Amino acid sequence: MSADDASLTLKAVSRIAAVDPAAWDACAGADNPFVSHAFLSALEDSRSASGEEGWQPQHLVLEDAAGRVLAVAPLYLKSHSYGEYVFDWAWANAYAQAGGRYYPKLQCAVPFTPVTGPRLMVRPDAPDPALLRRALVGGMVDLAERLGCSSVHVTFPTEPEVGEMEDMGLLVRLGTQYHWENRGYASFDEFLATLASRKRKDIRKEREKAQATGVRLHTLTGAEITPRHWDAFYRFYQATSDRKWGNPYLTRAFFDLLGERLGDRVVLVTGEDDGRLVCGALNLRGADCLYGRNWGSLGEYRFLHFEACYYRAIDYAIEHGLARVEAGAQGEHKIKRGYLPTPTWSAHWIADPGLRAAVARFLRQERAAMEAEMEDLAEFAPYRRCGEGDGG
Repeated sequence: MSADDASLTLKAVSRIAAVDPAAWDACAGADNPFVSHAFLSALEDSRSASGEEGWQPQHLVLEDAAGRVLAVAPLYLKSHSYGEYVFDWAWANAYAQAGGRYYPKLQCAVPFTPVTGPRLMVRPDAPDPALLRRALVGGMVDLAERLGCSSVHVTFPTEPEVGEMEDMGLLVRLGTQYHWENRGYASFDEFLATLASRKRKDIRKEREKAQATGVRLHTLTGAEITPRHWDAFYRFYQATSDRKWGNPYLTRAFFDLLGERLGDRVVLVTGEDDGRLVCGALNLRGADCLYGRNWGSLGEYRFLHFEACYYRAIDYAIEHGLARVEAGAQGEHKIKRGYLPTPTWSAHWIADPGLRAAVARFLRQERAAMEAEMEDLAEFAPYRRCGEGDGG
């Protein structure tokens, strides 16, 4: 593939191992752990993201005439829509009913990871970064046409990237998640003091009830996390996957590689009952954010999920001066615990004009509904409004 500039060369590689880790990370930056070479290679090397699982890597690498990597994009050839968290099953079904073939498609994303982060990743010292990002998107479309793909989907990109892709003619989709913002709190109690009295009391009761289960929670990171912890967490992960969607995406080997390659960026909250590990919540730490990823348990412990996933994450963010906690996809129940609706985005190129027109109409209607829903949900925020008394 050739980029717009004759001095640039764009290629697709079938293994991220084919890209020098330092060159990839120079483009990806250090803020978001999920787009790092370490995380993406852990997915591939553990066979969690592979062609056999319907995630065939086709990562784009843009080089200058000297062979220096200027820009990269995590890209996969998909034979299904599992593990994406931006649901297009209805589009696939409608196209199939009209006689079309929706799969394969191209997915620019981090597999199994609904976390906003850069997707069109350019070295900070590269010339004309806007040109390079356009070249990456153009390369995705070119590759899709050559491979006979129905579409290209860029999921959970940053808002500036979405704006650029919309200017290039891609369709934009609005979603929502629930994030907690650190307003410079010195302690969890200081955070609670900003809430309405009833909401504050509810959270205190939930934490007390979680403690009353007798499960002792520990927050571990880096070398503190041993194979024993990963063995147990994988059991929790499998149990939760069986209950929710029936097929765990991540292999046991992935968690070992995650611990080895991400080190102190891995934050694992574990729960012990009588010396036996019974639950866990997996987080990854970015430059200014704690990202909640997976939760699992081997029993029903009331309120323990809220404590391990939401309140311990807030504790950690406050202690380490992180700006926010992103607690993963979905979950309106997070609002009353201080996690507020936050927009997420995706961008879509669709080859067939008829399907494209139908999807464009749907997205316009969906966006209006999403914006109204987010506005309504914000009214349920637990924070005290201006002029509202404390109430004790």
